[in-house]
Amino acid sequence: MTNRLDDFEAYRKKMNDRIFEIDHLGIKRFFNLDTNAYNDGALPGRTKELLGLTTSMVLRCNDCIDYHILQCVKEGWSDQELYETFNVALVVGGSIVIPHLRHAVESLDLARGREGS
Repeated sequence: MTNRLDDFEAYRKKMNDRIFEIDHLGIKRFFNLDTNAYNDGALPGRTKELLGLTTSMVLRCNDCIDYHILQCVKEGWSDQELYETFNVALVVGGSIVIPHLRHAVESLDLARGREGS
């Protein structure tokens, strides 16, 4: 049985593959910049995933929230650490973030459900 996160990952892969077929230098450079932003540097990459998650919530991008939730789970962040991250996003973004907080909590629950199966 698939869930919303499975559908998201399949669609993301399908469309990224299609975008890479375009073979546009500027698009390729942007994707490379985005990928490299999360590499270890002065901050560990796993910490940068929390920053990406917070920013995604404040900017209200549910696709980005899903991506960063999956990355944060993969990086080993605990639920309590992610709840702290959600709280920072809520404080920074205000009440307009609440629908995206709901989305993030559901996404985390779905991601944790995968771990149990």
